[in-house]
Amino acid sequence: MTQKYPFSVDPQEFSGKRVLITGGTKGLGASMVQRFALSGAKLAITVRTPASNTPDSALFIAADVATAEGVQTVQNRIQQAWGGLDILVNNVGGSETFPGGFEALSDEYWLKMFNWNFMTSVRLDRAFLPGMIERKSGALIHIGTVWHRISQSDSSIAYSAIKAALASYSKGLSKAAAPHGVRVNMVSPGFIETESATVWIEHVAASNGVDMETARQQLIARSGGIPMGRTGRPAEIAELVAFVASERAGFTSGVDYTADGGACPTV
Repeated sequence: MTQKYPFSVDPQEFSGKRVLITGGTKGLGASMVQRFALSGAKLAITVRTPASNTPDSALFIAADVATAEGVQTVQNRIQQAWGGLDILVNNVGGSETFPGGFEALSDEYWLKMFNWNFMTSVRLDRAFLPGMIERKSGALIHIGTVWHRISQSDSSIAYSAIKAALASYSKGLSKAAAPHGVRVNMVSPGFIETESATVWIEHVAASNGVDMETARQQLIARSGGIPMGRTGRPAEIAELVAFVASERAGFTSGVDYTADGGACPTV
């Protein structure tokens, strides 16, 4: 990783831990990969196409984990290389925006969002949770979104609704796993300024003839406002994920951690 990580890290925190992060070459995933790599973890990363910023020591698995076949590829590779996982971060997901509300969303789009944002986690959990239960140790983290709490009425309604389903599933799974020593939690970020978010801000700035900060504040206002007055940084989410995955959070299970600068009116 070429970008300097902004926080100090214990290089032995995750030494020897086998960690899989899906979608780990850009955005939040890339920051999580950097954080775990700096902490001594054995890393596996899944995306559909290779990327130049993947750590040399990482096990890179080219697979579309939104499909059952892609998850099977990941499971086979991990089992062959490591025999299982200690930490699974289900980070893959996202949405597409276009004009119109719920009536603009086809069955095909709903199913695409469902596979991308829900079934990816279900299939990967099913692949690796039994091994964690057998070893009576492990941490499983689902990456959600604050929008499952403050859903919008535009085309993002599918993304919000499916992430809400993921939150319910995560809570239920935590109750099944906790008696066997495995913790299941969720991290739900708010408006985080990833590379794609920056492109979005640049587009708004160009379209409205304003500077980047004005465009950024316009988008913050459009999303309901952020009391802290700024967007989040990917490393801030990576730090929260690392904490939840660590033994420091050893008594947490079934929690949905919201990191949104105070935007969500309820918890």
